[in-house]
Amino acid sequence: MRIAADCDVGLGWRDPVLDSSLELSTKVLEFGALGLPVVLDRTPAHEALLGTDYPLFVPGRAGLDDAAEAVARVAREPEARRLAADRCREAARHHTLDGAADRWRAHLDRAFPAPPTAVTARRRPLRVGVAGHDLKFLTRLLDHFRSLPGLEVRVDAWPALSRHDPDASRELADWADVVIVEWCGPAAVWYSRHKRRGSRLVVRLHRFELDAGWPRQVDIDAVDRVVCVSPYYARRTREHTGWPASKVVVVPNWVDTDQLDRPKAPGAHHRLGMIGIAPSRKRLDLGLDVLEALRARDRRWHLSVKSKPPWEYWWIWNKPEERLHYDAVLRRMQTSPLLEGAVVFDAFGPDVAGWLRRVGHVLSTSDDESFHLAPAEGMASGAVPSLLPWPGADEIYDRRWIHDNPEAMAEAIAALGEEGWRSAGELARTQVREGFSLERVAESWTDLLVSG
Repeated sequence: MRIAADCDVGLGWRDPVLDSSLELSTKVLEFGALGLPVVLDRTPAHEALLGTDYPLFVPGRAGLDDAAEAVARVAREPEARRLAADRCREAARHHTLDGAADRWRAHLDRAFPAPPTAVTARRRPLRVGVAGHDLKFLTRLLDHFRSLPGLEVRVDAWPALSRHDPDASRELADWADVVIVEWCGPAAVWYSRHKRRGSRLVVRLHRFELDAGWPRQVDIDAVDRVVCVSPYYARRTREHTGWPASKVVVVPNWVDTDQLDRPKAPGAHHRLGMIGIAPSRKRLDLGLDVLEALRARDRRWHLSVKSKPPWEYWWIWNKPEERLHYDAVLRRMQTSPLLEGAVVFDAFGPDVAGWLRRVGHVLSTSDDESFHLAPAEGMASGAVPSLLPWPGADEIYDRRWIHDNPEAMAEAIAALGEEGWRSAGELARTQVREGFSLERVAESWTDLLVSG
């Protein structure tokens, strides 16, 4: 640090093999703390740290002459030197010992949260049972419940929608102070008929259950709260079932905003993304309409699709109308000159955060959704959401992201430009943190458990 303090410029230009490294150079931060401008490679991580317009970037795969020219610019252009020095100093300020301690404190607070006030007065832990056949929408909430002092959590995992071990379920019902049933299906019916006196029962209802007969089989007198993920589906639930309005509440889906917030990869601006394309009501065909309209202007536009193929869902693939839909969609991708080589299918899996680094716009073209997590996950990554006006969309997402038809959607996406896209992505990231962050949603669920 003493040697660097006597210098006029820091050299952080490294071999291109390190461009994809996730490790931020400590030397860059040390130079920045001293107010030195730093010459370094243009990478997504460095752009996120210093801004895309940082004046001392060396182009990717550049040679020695380019690096030397960047150093010369420091002496030749005082304004560029001042801008670079200010950016480096500001970046270093976020990585001080105090700043690092604050970040660690936030992680530790999240891992070891304070007990809810209503629980601390109890003589024993609050017993929370969770039951259902598919708990993927509860994973991080379960982690939160288990981390809370004063809560004890057990799970009754049903192996299939209508299959379970009655003895294990009865044991959980007799043990728990509060039972959460995920999906208003057979598990909700069973627990509403086997509720222990003095316990509470919370059922979360999504979309598909309303089209089946299970809600009418639930003993609603035994249910304390029915949780819906959007105002629209809360209204539909009340209208469809006639259940008391006081029992139906809205708690949105959670988004792990910290996990999804990563630097965008080069080229992300021109890449659309769709997560989940089955069943046909997800309307991949309308996503292709958007892509075609964009590629008619600029062949740099592409679409990435992250999903299981529809034939891996037997309950979808057994329907002739579903097969006809996907046959038409796949043939269209083979025969349309505008779509040739422009659609990429990526494997279904948990690597959504990494996948979203390559995606600049997340589409939601469905006929209907209860919430649709994909646009919210995209927003957390800094992607711009684009939705068609499926029922209730405007009660979840800002109307600025909702478009009347695929043509209007394509027009809005094309009109952003690169700088407009970055600004819109920042706004989207802020909105999803304020509305659907894991911390906020977990707090709402905790209140529901301990206070009713």
